[in-house]
Amino acid sequence: MKRTNGRGVVLAVALALVLTGAAGCTSSESPREPGKDRGASTGSRAALLSAERSTDHAASARVRSTTVMGTQLSLKADGAIGWGDSLTGTLTITYTGGPTAETMRALGITSMQARYLADAYYARMGDTFARKTGGKHWIKYAYDDLKDLAGGAGATFADQMRNTAPNQSVRLLLDAEEVREVGREKVGGRTATHYSGTVLVPDVTDARLRTQLEQADVTSETVDLWVDDRDLLVKKVEKGRTASGELTQTAYYTDYGVAVSVAEPPADDTQDFAELLERQQGGSAS
Repeated sequence: MKRTNGRGVVLAVALALVLTGAAGCTSSESPREPGKDRGASTGSRAALLSAERSTDHAASARVRSTTVMGTQLSLKADGAIGWGDSLTGTLTITYTGGPTAETMRALGITSMQARYLADAYYARMGDTFARKTGGKHWIKYAYDDLKDLAGGAGATFADQMRNTAPNQSVRLLLDAEEVREVGREKVGGRTATHYSGTVLVPDVTDARLRTQLEQADVTSETVDLWVDDRDLLVKKVEKGRTASGELTQTAYYTDYGVAVSVAEPPADDTQDFAELLERQQGGSAS
């Protein structure tokens, strides 16, 4: 039976979790319960609800983000995403620090391209990694396969990947006990209104996100949003403390409505993640 390098499989599993973080820290979309918009004043609540609708209807944007996952990993992401019926888009992800980044650098990977399609996302690995996985440069992570990852915890990640969009950060802030309008500030040359609040995990209305945060031992999350005069989210900062340290993500959104076109990588250059795991498990058993 053909064996697959175990270290390569471990990294492939780590990438499944890393790429969900690169796309966003926020929740999958679910209906808001009546009376749950208790956090903001009447004026701020109306402004945030308008931002949620406008950002949702824009359906696509360019995004530039930085993410720090405790002491384990820091990364940057740059690209364009769409959020119609599902998440689509392409991001270039650059690993900037932490033990996970060091492991990837040892495999010749400092940055990679991620492509998000309706049923799966694809990660392009380097030549060094390809030599360890049959010469194929892409790994396919089907969302249905992710549901079985990490004892079922991957189901939350799969849902998050399919529904991540900037308006979800607005939904999260609307769950805060108090929302403060900080003032008017410049973001990327545009004037925007800064809103801030702290969301207690028991108050999160999205059940899947609430469960995910509880499993990570997160008790609260601070959300800062900047909304421009078109009622579009132009910047967000989310911070929460997890079992492995503080998770922080800062994202900038521009060019709302940009055309997003994503091609599936060539099949003969793509390794399916589920098959990679199955092959490794079979090799270990033998």
